[in-house]
Amino acid sequence: MANALFVCLHNAGRSQMSQALFERAAEGRHRARSAGTTPGEQVHPEVVEAMKEIGIDVADRVPHGLTEEDARWADVVVTMGCGDKCPYIPGRRYIDWDLPDPKGRPLAEVRATRDEIDRRVRELVAELDRMAGDL
Repeated sequence: MANALFVCLHNAGRSQMSQALFERAAEGRHRARSAGTTPGEQVHPEVVEAMKEIGIDVADRVPHGLTEEDARWADVVVTMGCGDKCPYIPGRRYIDWDLPDPKGRPLAEVRATRDEIDRRVRELVAELDRMAGDL
């Protein structure tokens, strides 16, 4: 089982979608957390709406501030727009996903970001499954 940490600026959009989509795709085979370098107060409403369309409710999730413990817990850290505010922990794999911040964007653009995250998450889960099978 691998641990994936998804990090963005406010933990109110991209990282929340990534965690939820990862959890759905991994079906308990791997674990996920999400965090933000400067967490917001709530998940962006447009993100809640876009996720609800595909049967995932993120309305009650609360943005979480990134801690060093989170980074140490993770086997793979996926960053999305947090720049050099993300802590670097030696021995962890880092991936950067260049994705637009969904905050304040039209729903069609948020859907496109959600769908791109879903595609990338499925690839990551498949890769982690392969790595687990190689052990």
